[in-house]
Amino acid sequence: MAYEFKLPDLGEGLTEGEVARWLVAEGAEVAEDDPLVEIQTDKTTVEIPSPAAGTVARILVAEGETVPVGTVLVVIGSPGEAEADVPAEAPARPTTVRATPLVRSLARELGVDLDAVTGSGPQGRITDQDVRAAAGGASGTADRERREPLRGVRRLISQHMARAHAEVPPVTWVEECDFGRVDLDLLVATVLKASAEALRDYPELNARFDGDSIVYIERYDLGVAVQTGEGLVVPVVRGCDTASIEVIDAEVRRLANAAREGALKPEELRGSTFTVTSAGRLGGLLTTPIVNYPEVAILGVGRVGPRPVVLDGEIVVRPVGHLSLTFDHRVVDGARAAEFGLAVIRRLQS
Repeated sequence: MAYEFKLPDLGEGLTEGEVARWLVAEGAEVAEDDPLVEIQTDKTTVEIPSPAAGTVARILVAEGETVPVGTVLVVIGSPGEAEADVPAEAPARPTTVRATPLVRSLARELGVDLDAVTGSGPQGRITDQDVRAAAGGASGTADRERREPLRGVRRLISQHMARAHAEVPPVTWVEECDFGRVDLDLLVATVLKASAEALRDYPELNARFDGDSIVYIERYDLGVAVQTGEGLVVPVVRGCDTASIEVIDAEVRRLANAAREGALKPEELRGSTFTVTSAGRLGGLLTTPIVNYPEVAILGVGRVGPRPVVLDGEIVVRPVGHLSLTFDHRVVDGARAAEFGLAVIRRLQS
């Protein structure tokens, strides 16, 4: 008996998903719980296993298509049941090539066979640099225009940022901070810890704007922005108010590695109450980050470096950087935002 597998409800209010990559082909035999398809949501890429054993009779949604929850993605028949319906040229087993939809698109553009490319990314994933190297180091499009539709993470980032810009009246407050007492190897973790502690005293920054109400959140699960090859994602570090800096740092590193490998779980991207973003060595003097909607504030950490400052009446060299707090002015007043920012700085300097 044929089984129609529908796009499941992936939680967190998600209503649709994009088929990023099929891990099987029509005619392939699959066992229950074998990898079936990668679905891209506005949070992450999720690998969905096969709900049943059998033959992949029909794939109904192509890679790159976005469909609502409940759409039939694939029909799986009993073993051997759909053999007559399978095209003769269909492969009998799923591909083992690991590459994102954008990398696959680039490979098609440059005429590169991904089966012949050795991936240099995590877990053997093929990167765009691998594809360009296989093509001889040149894309062949330098003297032409090339148009690519927004897909995957980049499309979702575009939608998310456009909504945040349209709905949130942002204001950014900036102040410098002396990081002389901070272990810079633990910079992000220390800022997360200081922010969580300060949020206890400024609950309007640990909140969400919901219609005509402000929802105050009594947990301190902070998002940390991570740049990946496919775009920016924001995994969540839980309980930053009670965890030690060392524990927070270990979790930040684990989440960052998982993000770059495309291995984050959906629940690791849900439920943040406030976000911290730091570009590290790539950061400029300061940033004006966009609020991670539906949160009401985000803290940016600028580049930290040696700068002359006046300390006890003398000019000395200290590691100094700027903190920038962008906030939703519907929820947070400017004075309260400044007080919160200074509270974070006091913790970092003490």
